[in-house]
Amino acid sequence: MSMARGTPTGEEPAISRAYIVSVVKRHIAAVVEDVDVEALDTSRSMKDYGANSLDIVEVVSHTMRELRVKVPRTELSKLTNIDDLVDLLYEVARDKGP
Repeated sequence: MSMARGTPTGEEPAISRAYIVSVVKRHIAAVVEDVDVEALDTSRSMKDYGANSLDIVEVVSHTMRELRVKVPRTELSKLTNIDDLVDLLYEVARDKGP
């Protein structure tokens, strides 16, 4: 029984939605000035917090890189708020598997 990567089978643990939320929030706070991560409401758009289109691309790019997932641009263009982004990233990460 291998204990590699923290699980009995050696597989990477599944990424939780809560973890994805924390990653997205952290990247928003790093890119957009004066954003309080604790007060950030994921039902709102990044634009509501002062993000411009380049900021949004940077947040999404850094988040996908950290989570090691890729999302087609056509899917990203359909998103209206932070929750939509988190749900999409969670779905892609879950489908990708360990």
